[in-house]
Amino acid sequence: WKDDIKIVHDAVQGYVAGEIDPQPGAHSGRNWGAFDIQKEVIDLCPTRCMKYEGGKLAINTKECTRCMHCINVMPRALHIGDDRGCSMLVGAKAPILDGAQMGSLLVPFVKVEEPYDEIKEVIVTIWDWWVEEGKNRERLGELIKRQGFQKLLEVTKIGPVAQHVLEPGQTPYIFWKEDEVPGGWDRDITEFREIHQR
Repeated sequence: WKDDIKIVHDAVQGYVAGEIDPQPGAHSGRNWGAFDIQKEVIDLCPTRCMKYEGGKLAINTKECTRCMHCINVMPRALHIGDDRGCSMLVGAKAPILDGAQMGSLLVPFVKVEEPYDEIKEVIVTIWDWWVEEGKNRERLGELIKRQGFQKLLEVTKIGPVAQHVLEPGQTPYIFWKEDEVPGGWDRDITEFREIHQR
């Protein structure tokens, strides 16, 4: 979904008051103590886009990556939005030694409506790139690993977004090009040191 998560505030209060069990079925049959929305939902949000103040839950949709943790914990209080579509992942594989590996997120959201032109365009572009650049018996995931995810973004003309990064500093998909850097790569080190003192 693309729009806001739907919040049923009465149900949120029911979870906080202990009237509704969080994660029904997943952890039923044991006493896990009183439900703490701050500890079990707000603090576990990977982008910290949620806050609970004055008995009201608020979500900053622009920061939300749709991990669905909050929805899984409080399914009666939170629901996905109405603007629905699909995400497109690429490069999944299951090599014998490494085991199954999930693909990388390429398109965070695309509408799924006939005649599916947006989806077909991405697939055909990737297919053409793989046919031209792929080595013999090389899967798409291996081609992406060899040439880099940034190359795939350039080929498909998809702009980089936060959802493309698995962990900050761990997935270096996006790099600056010389023409994008003011002054290029060649700089006067003396001028640089005047601005950036050690």
